[in-house]
Amino acid sequence: MENKDSLTPNKRVALHTLGCRLNSSETGSIAQGFKDRGYDIVDFGEAADVVFINTCTVTDAADSTCRNLIRKAHGSSPEGKIVVAGCYAQMEPEKIAGMQGVDLVLGNSEKYKVFEYLDEEGENQIHVDKSGEFFGGATTTADSHTRAFLKIQDGCNYICAFCIIPFARGRSRAISIADAVTEAKKLVSSGFKEIVLTGVNIGEYEHTSGEKLHDLVASLLAIDGLERFRLSSVEPNTITDELIEVLKSSPKVQDHFHIPLQSGDDEILKGMRRKYTVADYRQIINKLMLAFPNAGIGADMIVGFPGETKEQFENTFNLARELPLTHFHVFPYSKRKNTTAAKMENHIHHAEKKQRVKSLLMFGDAKLNLFTEDQVGKKTKVLFERRNKHGLFEGYSSNYIRVQVQTDLDLSNQICEVYLSGIENGKLIGEIIQ
Repeated sequence: MENKDSLTPNKRVALHTLGCRLNSSETGSIAQGFKDRGYDIVDFGEAADVVFINTCTVTDAADSTCRNLIRKAHGSSPEGKIVVAGCYAQMEPEKIAGMQGVDLVLGNSEKYKVFEYLDEEGENQIHVDKSGEFFGGATTTADSHTRAFLKIQDGCNYICAFCIIPFARGRSRAISIADAVTEAKKLVSSGFKEIVLTGVNIGEYEHTSGEKLHDLVASLLAIDGLERFRLSSVEPNTITDELIEVLKSSPKVQDHFHIPLQSGDDEILKGMRRKYTVADYRQIINKLMLAFPNAGIGADMIVGFPGETKEQFENTFNLARELPLTHFHVFPYSKRKNTTAAKMENHIHHAEKKQRVKSLLMFGDAKLNLFTEDQVGKKTKVLFERRNKHGLFEGYSSNYIRVQVQTDLDLSNQICEVYLSGIENGKLIGEIIQ
Protein backbone atom coordinates (compact mmCIF):
# COMPACT_ATOMS: atom_id res chain seq x y z
CA MET A 1 0.00 0.00 0.00
CA GLU A 2 1.29 3.45 -0.91
CA ASN A 3 2.27 5.67 1.98
CA LYS A 4 -0.38 8.34 2.41
CA ASP A 5 2.26 10.89 3.38
CA SER A 6 3.98 10.44 0.02
CA LEU A 7 0.83 11.73 -1.67
CA THR A 8 0.86 14.96 0.34
CA PRO A 9 2.45 17.71 -1.74
CA ASN A 10 5.07 19.97 -0.22
CA LYS A 11 3.99 23.39 0.93
CA ARG A 12 4.85 26.20 -1.44
CA VAL A 13 6.53 29.52 -0.64
CA ALA A 14 6.99 32.57 -2.86
CA LEU A 15 9.57 35.17 -1.89
CA HIS A 16 10.11 38.70 -3.16
CA THR A 17 12.90 41.13 -2.30
CA LEU A 18 12.80 44.90 -2.65
CA GLY A 19 15.73 47.27 -2.37
CA CYS A 20 19.39 46.62 -1.76
CA ARG A 21 21.75 43.68 -2.11
CA LEU A 22 21.72 43.42 1.67
CA ASN A 23 18.04 42.53 1.48
CA SER A 24 18.85 39.98 -1.22
CA SER A 25 21.44 38.28 0.99
CA GLU A 26 18.97 38.09 3.87
CA THR A 27 16.18 36.70 1.70
CA GLY A 28 18.64 34.09 0.44
CA SER A 29 19.20 32.78 3.96
CA ILE A 30 15.47 32.77 4.69
CA ALA A 31 14.74 30.99 1.39
CA GLN A 32 17.17 28.26 2.41
CA GLY A 33 15.33 27.97 5.73
CA PHE A 34 12.07 27.34 3.91
CA LYS A 35 13.74 24.81 1.62
CA ASP A 36 15.27 22.97 4.59
CA ARG A 37 11.78 22.68 6.05
CA GLY A 38 10.44 20.98 2.95
CA TYR A 39 8.89 23.93 1.13
CA ASP A 40 8.97 24.19 -2.65
CA ILE A 41 10.03 27.67 -3.77
CA VAL A 42 7.81 29.09 -6.51
CA ASP A 43 7.85 32.36 -8.43
CA PHE A 44 6.24 35.38 -6.82
CA GLY A 45 2.76 35.71 -8.29
CA GLU A 46 2.08 31.96 -8.23
CA ALA A 47 -0.31 30.49 -5.68
CA ALA A 48 1.58 29.69 -2.47
CA ASP A 49 0.96 28.61 1.11
CA VAL A 50 3.31 31.36 2.31
CA VAL A 51 4.30 34.60 0.59
CA PHE A 52 7.34 36.32 2.13
CA ILE A 53 8.02 39.95 1.12
CA ASN A 54 11.29 41.54 2.29
CA THR A 55 10.65 45.27 2.07
CA CYS A 56 12.49 48.56 1.56
CA THR A 57 11.57 52.02 2.87
CA VAL A 58 14.31 54.23 1.49
CA THR A 59 11.78 56.38 -0.45
CA ASP A 60 8.03 57.01 -0.69
CA ALA A 61 8.11 55.15 -4.00
CA ALA A 62 9.58 52.09 -2.25
CA ASP A 63 6.77 52.17 0.30
CA SER A 64 4.19 52.38 -2.47
CA THR A 65 5.76 49.45 -4.32
CA CYS A 66 5.66 47.38 -1.13
CA ARG A 67 1.94 48.01 -0.71
CA ASN A 68 1.28 47.07 -4.33
CA LEU A 69 3.20 43.83 -3.87
CA ILE A 70 1.14 42.98 -0.78
CA ARG A 71 -2.05 43.44 -2.83
CA LYS A 72 -0.63 41.27 -5.60
CA ALA A 73 0.34 38.57 -3.09
CA HIS A 74 -3.16 38.50 -1.64
CA GLY A 75 -4.63 38.28 -5.13
CA SER A 76 -2.45 35.33 -6.15
CA SER A 77 -2.55 33.53 -2.79
CA PRO A 78 -5.84 34.46 -1.06
CA GLU A 79 -5.66 31.37 1.17
CA GLY A 80 -1.92 31.66 1.84
CA LYS A 81 -0.20 33.39 4.73
CA ILE A 82 1.35 36.71 3.76
CA VAL A 83 4.47 37.72 5.70
CA VAL A 84 5.75 41.28 5.30
CA ALA A 85 9.23 41.82 6.73
CA GLY A 86 12.16 44.22 6.67
CA CYS A 87 12.62 47.98 6.73
CA TYR A 88 9.12 49.14 5.74
CA ALA A 89 7.64 46.60 8.16
CA GLN A 90 9.90 47.99 10.89
CA MET A 91 8.78 51.58 10.30
CA GLU A 92 5.05 51.20 9.51
CA PRO A 93 3.92 47.93 11.15
CA GLU A 94 0.38 49.01 12.05
CA LYS A 95 -0.32 50.35 8.57
CA ILE A 96 0.87 47.12 6.96
CA ALA A 97 -0.98 44.92 9.47
CA GLY A 98 -4.20 46.70 8.50
CA MET A 99 -3.87 45.69 4.84
CA GLN A 100 -6.09 42.91 3.56
CA GLY A 101 -4.48 39.47 3.67
CA VAL A 102 -1.45 40.31 5.83
CA ASP A 103 -0.85 37.64 8.49
CA LEU A 104 2.56 38.57 9.90
CA VAL A 105 4.59 41.79 10.10
CA LEU A 106 8.21 41.18 11.07
CA GLY A 107 10.89 43.76 11.71
CA ASN A 108 14.51 43.46 10.64
CA SER A 109 15.50 41.24 13.56
CA GLU A 110 12.29 39.21 13.78
CA LYS A 111 12.23 38.18 10.12
CA TYR A 112 14.81 35.49 10.90
CA LYS A 113 12.28 33.97 13.33
CA VAL A 114 9.61 33.69 10.64
CA PHE A 115 9.37 29.91 11.06
CA GLU A 116 8.61 30.20 14.78
CA TYR A 117 5.90 32.78 14.16
CA LEU A 118 4.32 30.77 11.34
CA ASP A 119 3.95 27.84 13.74
CA GLU A 120 2.29 29.98 16.41
CA GLU A 121 -1.46 30.38 16.73
CA GLY A 122 -2.66 33.71 17.99
CA GLU A 123 -3.79 37.20 17.09
CA ASN A 124 -0.48 39.02 17.63
CA GLN A 125 0.77 39.50 14.10
CA ILE A 126 3.26 42.33 14.67
CA HIS A 127 6.81 41.64 15.87
CA VAL A 128 9.19 44.58 15.42
CA ASP A 129 11.33 44.73 18.55
CA LYS A 130 14.77 46.09 17.76
CA SER A 131 17.82 43.98 18.52
CA GLY A 132 21.52 44.74 18.70
CA GLU A 133 22.32 41.20 17.57
CA PHE A 134 23.98 40.57 14.20
CA PHE A 135 21.97 38.25 11.99
CA GLY A 136 23.92 36.90 9.06
CA GLY A 137 22.73 36.60 5.53
CA ALA A 138 24.03 35.08 2.33
CA THR A 139 22.84 33.96 -1.06
CA THR A 140 22.08 30.24 -1.11
CA THR A 141 21.38 27.59 -3.70
CA ALA A 142 17.69 28.21 -2.94
CA ASP A 143 18.12 31.53 -4.77
CA SER A 144 18.25 32.02 -8.50
CA HIS A 145 21.31 34.27 -8.25
CA THR A 146 24.62 33.43 -9.92
CA ARG A 147 26.63 35.87 -7.83
CA ALA A 148 26.58 35.33 -4.06
CA PHE A 149 25.87 38.21 -1.68
CA LEU A 150 27.58 37.90 1.70
CA LYS A 151 26.39 40.17 4.52
CA ILE A 152 29.23 41.37 6.73
CA GLN A 153 27.61 44.37 8.45
CA ASP A 154 24.19 45.75 9.37
CA GLY A 155 22.82 49.04 10.70
CA CYS A 156 24.46 52.45 10.56
CA ASN A 157 25.94 54.93 13.02
CA TYR A 158 25.76 57.77 10.50
CA ILE A 159 22.68 59.94 10.84
CA CYS A 160 22.47 61.52 7.40
CA ALA A 161 19.75 64.16 7.31
CA PHE A 162 17.72 62.45 4.57
CA CYS A 163 18.07 58.80 5.59
CA ILE A 164 15.61 56.63 7.50
CA ILE A 165 17.71 53.45 7.40
CA PRO A 166 19.41 53.94 10.83
CA PHE A 167 15.89 54.07 12.33
CA ALA A 168 14.87 50.94 10.42
CA ARG A 169 18.02 48.87 11.00
CA GLY A 170 19.53 50.27 14.19
CA ARG A 171 23.16 50.78 15.15
CA SER A 172 26.08 49.31 13.22
CA ARG A 173 27.09 45.73 13.98
CA ALA A 174 29.26 43.29 12.07
CA ILE A 175 30.47 39.73 11.59
CA SER A 176 34.01 38.71 12.60
CA ILE A 177 36.63 37.97 9.96
CA ALA A 178 36.73 34.32 11.03
CA ASP A 179 32.96 33.92 10.67
CA ALA A 180 32.94 35.78 7.35
CA VAL A 181 35.58 33.41 5.97
CA THR A 182 33.57 30.40 7.16
CA GLU A 183 30.44 31.70 5.42
CA ALA A 184 32.37 32.52 2.25
CA LYS A 185 33.86 29.02 2.11
CA LYS A 186 30.32 27.60 2.33
CA LEU A 187 29.30 29.75 -0.65
CA VAL A 188 32.29 28.60 -2.69
CA SER A 189 31.68 24.95 -1.82
CA SER A 190 28.05 25.42 -2.93
CA GLY A 191 29.28 26.36 -6.39
CA PHE A 192 29.31 30.16 -6.33
CA LYS A 193 32.26 31.61 -8.22
CA GLU A 194 31.70 35.28 -7.30
CA ILE A 195 31.04 36.88 -3.92
CA VAL A 196 29.78 40.42 -3.35
CA LEU A 197 30.22 41.86 0.15
CA THR A 198 27.11 43.65 1.39
CA GLY A 199 25.96 45.72 4.35
CA VAL A 200 24.26 48.99 5.16
CA ASN A 201 27.62 50.73 5.60
CA ILE A 202 30.44 48.23 5.11
CA GLY A 203 33.03 50.99 5.48
CA GLU A 204 32.06 51.08 9.18
CA TYR A 205 33.33 47.51 9.53
CA GLU A 206 36.50 48.37 11.47
CA HIS A 207 34.77 50.82 13.81
CA THR A 208 32.09 48.20 14.52
CA SER A 209 34.05 44.94 14.64
CA GLY A 210 37.47 46.11 15.79
CA GLU A 211 39.01 44.36 12.77
CA LYS A 212 40.11 46.10 9.59
CA LEU A 213 38.07 45.88 6.41
CA HIS A 214 41.16 45.41 4.26
CA ASP A 215 42.19 42.45 6.45
CA LEU A 216 38.74 40.92 5.96
CA VAL A 217 38.98 41.42 2.20
CA ALA A 218 42.48 39.91 2.09
CA SER A 219 41.27 36.86 4.04
CA LEU A 220 38.37 36.32 1.64
CA LEU A 221 40.58 36.74 -1.43
CA ALA A 222 42.83 33.95 -0.12
CA ILE A 223 40.01 31.38 -0.23
CA ASP A 224 40.71 28.59 -2.72
CA GLY A 225 38.00 28.28 -5.35
CA LEU A 226 36.80 31.86 -5.11
CA GLU A 227 37.28 33.31 -8.59
CA ARG A 228 35.65 36.74 -8.52
CA PHE A 229 35.11 39.33 -5.79
CA ARG A 230 33.28 42.65 -5.54
CA LEU A 231 32.38 45.17 -2.88
CA SER A 232 28.89 46.61 -2.80
CA SER A 233 28.35 50.29 -1.96
CA VAL A 234 31.20 51.84 0.08
CA GLU A 235 31.09 55.32 1.59
CA PRO A 236 33.88 57.46 0.05
CA ASN A 237 35.24 58.59 3.42
CA THR A 238 35.84 54.97 4.45
CA ILE A 239 37.95 53.90 1.47
CA THR A 240 41.54 53.72 2.69
CA ASP A 241 44.79 53.45 0.77
CA GLU A 242 45.30 50.05 2.45
CA LEU A 243 41.96 48.81 1.10
CA ILE A 244 42.78 49.97 -2.42
CA GLU A 245 46.17 48.24 -2.25
CA VAL A 246 44.58 44.93 -1.16
CA LEU A 247 41.99 45.18 -3.93
CA LYS A 248 44.62 46.04 -6.53
CA SER A 249 46.85 43.13 -5.49
CA SER A 250 44.40 40.37 -6.44
CA PRO A 251 43.24 39.33 -9.94
CA LYS A 252 40.02 38.09 -8.31
CA VAL A 253 38.86 41.66 -7.66
CA GLN A 254 36.50 42.95 -10.35
CA ASP A 255 37.01 46.51 -11.56
CA HIS A 256 33.57 47.81 -10.64
CA PHE A 257 32.85 49.97 -7.59
CA HIS A 258 29.82 51.76 -6.17
CA ILE A 259 30.73 54.98 -4.36
CA PRO A 260 27.73 57.11 -3.22
CA LEU A 261 28.02 60.77 -4.19
CA GLN A 262 24.56 62.16 -3.25
CA SER A 263 25.50 65.74 -4.21
CA GLY A 264 28.26 67.57 -6.03
CA ASP A 265 27.82 70.70 -3.93
CA ASP A 266 29.66 71.14 -0.62
CA GLU A 267 26.88 73.17 1.00
CA ILE A 268 24.30 70.50 0.20
CA LEU A 269 26.66 67.75 1.39
CA LYS A 270 27.02 69.60 4.69
CA GLY A 271 23.25 69.94 4.99
CA MET A 272 22.90 66.23 4.29
CA ARG A 273 25.44 65.53 7.06
CA ARG A 274 27.70 63.62 4.69
CA LYS A 275 31.23 62.98 5.95
CA TYR A 276 33.21 64.16 2.92
CA THR A 277 33.59 67.13 0.59
CA VAL A 278 33.52 67.28 -3.20
CA ALA A 279 37.33 67.42 -3.14
CA ASP A 280 37.45 64.27 -0.99
CA TYR A 281 35.14 62.44 -3.38
CA ARG A 282 37.12 63.50 -6.44
CA GLN A 283 40.35 62.29 -4.79
CA ILE A 284 38.90 58.83 -4.00
CA ILE A 285 37.59 58.35 -7.53
CA ASN A 286 40.96 59.36 -8.97
CA LYS A 287 42.77 56.87 -6.69
CA LEU A 288 40.46 54.05 -7.78
CA MET A 289 40.94 54.89 -11.44
CA LEU A 290 44.71 54.87 -11.03
CA ALA A 291 44.48 51.39 -9.55
CA PHE A 292 41.78 50.16 -11.98
CA PRO A 293 42.03 52.16 -15.27
CA ASN A 294 39.09 50.39 -16.94
CA ALA A 295 36.78 50.45 -13.92
CA GLY A 296 33.06 50.99 -13.99
CA ILE A 297 32.05 53.40 -11.22
CA GLY A 298 28.49 53.58 -9.91
CA ALA A 299 27.22 56.49 -7.82
CA ASP A 300 24.02 57.34 -5.94
CA MET A 301 22.79 60.90 -6.39
CA ILE A 302 19.92 62.62 -4.59
CA VAL A 303 18.42 65.64 -6.32
CA GLY A 304 15.97 68.16 -4.91
CA PHE A 305 17.27 68.09 -1.33
CA PRO A 306 15.53 70.88 0.65
CA GLY A 307 16.91 74.24 -0.40
CA GLU A 308 18.86 72.89 -3.38
CA THR A 309 19.14 75.73 -5.90
CA LYS A 310 19.44 75.26 -9.62
CA GLU A 311 23.09 76.26 -9.36
CA GLN A 312 23.71 73.62 -6.71
CA PHE A 313 22.03 70.98 -8.86
CA GLU A 314 24.23 72.10 -11.77
CA ASN A 315 27.27 71.55 -9.52
CA THR A 316 26.17 67.91 -9.14
CA PHE A 317 25.55 67.60 -12.88
CA ASN A 318 28.94 69.11 -13.74
CA LEU A 319 30.81 66.91 -11.24
CA ALA A 320 29.09 63.83 -12.69
CA ARG A 321 30.19 65.03 -16.13
CA GLU A 322 33.79 65.60 -15.00
CA LEU A 323 34.34 62.32 -13.13
CA PRO A 324 34.56 58.91 -14.83
CA LEU A 325 31.21 57.77 -13.38
CA THR A 326 29.53 55.14 -15.53
CA HIS A 327 26.47 53.87 -13.65
CA PHE A 328 24.14 56.62 -12.38
CA HIS A 329 21.63 55.82 -9.61
CA VAL A 330 19.53 58.97 -9.33
CA PHE A 331 16.73 59.54 -6.83
CA PRO A 332 14.48 62.51 -6.08
CA TYR A 333 14.74 63.56 -2.44
CA SER A 334 11.99 61.76 -0.53
CA LYS A 335 10.66 63.19 2.74
CA ARG A 336 11.10 60.56 5.45
CA LYS A 337 9.36 60.86 8.82
CA ASN A 338 11.60 61.65 11.82
CA THR A 339 14.60 62.64 9.69
CA THR A 340 16.25 66.05 10.03
CA ALA A 341 15.65 66.97 6.40
CA ALA A 342 11.91 66.42 6.76
CA LYS A 343 11.82 69.39 9.15
CA MET A 344 13.80 71.70 6.86
CA GLU A 345 12.30 74.59 4.94
CA ASN A 346 12.35 75.26 1.19
CA HIS A 347 11.30 71.82 -0.02
CA ILE A 348 11.61 71.53 -3.78
CA HIS A 349 8.44 71.12 -5.85
CA HIS A 350 7.82 67.60 -7.14
CA ALA A 351 7.81 68.69 -10.80
CA GLU A 352 11.21 70.37 -10.43
CA LYS A 353 12.69 67.29 -8.73
CA LYS A 354 11.29 65.11 -11.49
CA GLN A 355 12.91 67.26 -14.17
CA ARG A 356 16.28 67.22 -12.42
CA VAL A 357 16.17 63.44 -12.08
CA LYS A 358 15.28 63.08 -15.74
CA SER A 359 18.15 65.26 -16.94
CA LEU A 360 20.73 63.43 -14.81
CA LEU A 361 19.42 60.01 -15.83
CA MET A 362 19.53 60.92 -19.52
CA PHE A 363 23.10 62.12 -19.13
CA GLY A 364 23.97 58.98 -17.17
CA ASP A 365 22.59 56.80 -19.96
CA ALA A 366 24.74 58.68 -22.47
CA LYS A 367 27.87 58.19 -20.35
CA LEU A 368 27.15 54.48 -19.90
CA ASN A 369 26.65 54.11 -23.65
CA LEU A 370 30.01 55.76 -24.31
CA PHE A 371 31.68 53.54 -21.73
CA THR A 372 30.08 50.48 -23.30
CA GLU A 373 31.22 51.51 -26.79
CA ASP A 374 34.75 51.97 -25.44
CA GLN A 375 34.83 48.28 -24.46
CA VAL A 376 34.50 47.10 -28.07
CA GLY A 377 37.73 45.47 -29.24
CA LYS A 378 38.79 44.49 -25.72
CA LYS A 379 38.88 41.12 -23.98
CA THR A 380 37.18 40.44 -20.66
CA LYS A 381 36.04 37.55 -18.52
CA VAL A 382 32.30 37.12 -18.16
CA LEU A 383 30.38 35.19 -15.52
CA PHE A 384 27.40 33.95 -17.51
CA GLU A 385 23.98 33.75 -15.89
CA ARG A 386 21.19 32.71 -18.24
CA ARG A 387 19.93 32.59 -21.80
CA ASN A 388 17.81 35.62 -22.70
CA LYS A 389 14.60 35.78 -24.71
CA HIS A 390 16.62 36.20 -27.93
CA GLY A 391 18.46 32.92 -27.29
CA LEU A 392 21.76 34.60 -26.38
CA PHE A 393 23.64 33.80 -23.19
CA GLU A 394 24.14 36.83 -20.94
CA GLY A 395 26.41 37.76 -18.08
CA TYR A 396 28.43 40.63 -16.65
CA SER A 397 31.93 41.76 -17.51
CA SER A 398 34.38 42.56 -14.73
CA ASN A 399 33.42 46.25 -14.93
CA TYR A 400 29.71 45.44 -14.80
CA ILE A 401 28.65 45.75 -18.41
CA ARG A 402 26.12 43.21 -19.66
CA VAL A 403 27.58 40.97 -22.37
CA GLN A 404 25.74 38.51 -24.62
CA VAL A 405 27.10 35.73 -26.82
CA GLN A 406 25.66 33.37 -29.42
CA THR A 407 26.25 29.76 -28.36
CA ASP A 408 24.53 26.40 -28.17
CA LEU A 409 26.39 25.59 -24.97
CA ASP A 410 24.86 25.95 -21.51
CA LEU A 411 27.09 28.59 -19.94
CA SER A 412 25.15 28.96 -16.68
CA ASN A 413 27.55 29.89 -13.86
CA GLN A 414 30.55 29.55 -16.17
CA ILE A 415 33.36 32.11 -16.47
CA CYS A 416 34.62 32.51 -20.04
CA GLU A 417 37.11 34.85 -21.68
CA VAL A 418 35.27 36.87 -24.30
CA TYR A 419 36.34 39.13 -27.15
CA LEU A 420 33.95 42.10 -27.25
CA SER A 421 33.20 42.49 -30.92
CA GLY A 422 30.32 44.97 -31.08
CA ILE A 423 27.07 46.36 -29.65
CA GLU A 424 23.52 45.25 -30.27
CA ASN A 425 20.47 46.84 -28.60
CA GLY A 426 22.74 48.69 -26.19
CA LYS A 427 24.45 45.49 -25.04
CA LEU A 428 27.91 44.23 -25.83
CA ILE A 429 28.17 41.32 -28.24
CA GLY A 430 31.03 38.94 -27.57
CA GLU A 431 32.76 35.91 -28.99
CA ILE A 432 34.06 33.23 -26.64
CA ILE A 433 37.82 32.81 -26.86
CA GLN A 434 38.60 29.09 -27.00
